[in-house]
Amino acid sequence: MFEKCKQWIGRWFSISGRFSLEHDSKHGSLGRAGENAAAHFLQQLGYRIVARGHRQRLGEIDLIAIDGQWIVFVEVKTWASNREGDPSLAVDKGKQEKLTRAALIYLKRRGLLNQPARFDVVSIVWPKTADSLKSTPTIRHFKNAFDAAGKGQMFS
Repeated sequence: MFEKCKQWIGRWFSISGRFSLEHDSKHGSLGRAGENAAAHFLQQLGYRIVARGHRQRLGEIDLIAIDGQWIVFVEVKTWASNREGDPSLAVDKGKQEKLTRAALIYLKRRGLLNQPARFDVVSIVWPKTADSLKSTPTIRHFKNAFDAAGKGQMFS
């Protein structure tokens, strides 16, 4: 079972290197900068990022990574402040169901339904300052943040 996952990893390239906040702040959105920061953070923990912004008709998965034998579907939430609470609170039951359906399709299309999979959430608060290039984000990682949501889901 794990051999199939390793073969699958070999067919996909790993996104590596440090993210550039300067580039993201000038040319992209706060969300994109947050996804880059989350990918960098997870790589520092030993995760291997195999896909970013995976889109399909049922939705988008921000990051897909490998952690040991696990395929990890990562939802990244980036806010400019925590006035409304932690950004992870936005991953409600409806969002969990959408992510579960998208992840199930991803696994089915690649013949990886027998592979253990889980959902992580990375919460980032990146305050806006006069010089946002020098602001430091607060990153929180919620490993195995929620179980597959919806009817008929059978994740390990």
